[in-house]
Amino acid sequence: MFSLEIVTLARLLVDEARERSLRIVTAESCTGGLVAGAICMVPGASDVFERGFVTYSNRAKQELLGVPGDLIADLGAVSEPVARMMAEGALENSNAHVSVAVTGIAGPGGGTPMKPVGTVHIATARTNHGLMHKQEFFEIEDREGIQLAAVQSALEMLRERVA
Repeated sequence: MFSLEIVTLARLLVDEARERSLRIVTAESCTGGLVAGAICMVPGASDVFERGFVTYSNRAKQELLGVPGDLIADLGAVSEPVARMMAEGALENSNAHVSVAVTGIAGPGGGTPMKPVGTVHIATARTNHGLMHKQEFFEIEDREGIQLAAVQSALEMLRERVA
């Protein structure tokens, strides 16, 4: 299902979060729950994984994570501010200490010249440690490849926040 690299990252993340007594929450759009799925593949993930939000629609981002509708309307769901709000909203609507949010365009359609297919925004938040964001552009031709690249990037970023 997942590459050895993704499974290894998830295992390291779970072990490190357990060592630090940190609970994790995910908020996903273009990855459709794959980040949460990778974490939950690890035996004992229940020690650290609090919950996951799959907020594929804009309405779900608003209702479940508190992302303002005007922010989405003005900048689009695939943007740094929306990713940051998703990460913050996941923390506020859970009992977790660390969150990761992923929003992007996995394709094959939906891209624009300003936001081509493969554009992904990832944000992490940690209680009392602020937010981090990165934008990725994955030049991969298939949807699954883009999604799995985003999962790997999100797990790497989440590990940095847990450390």
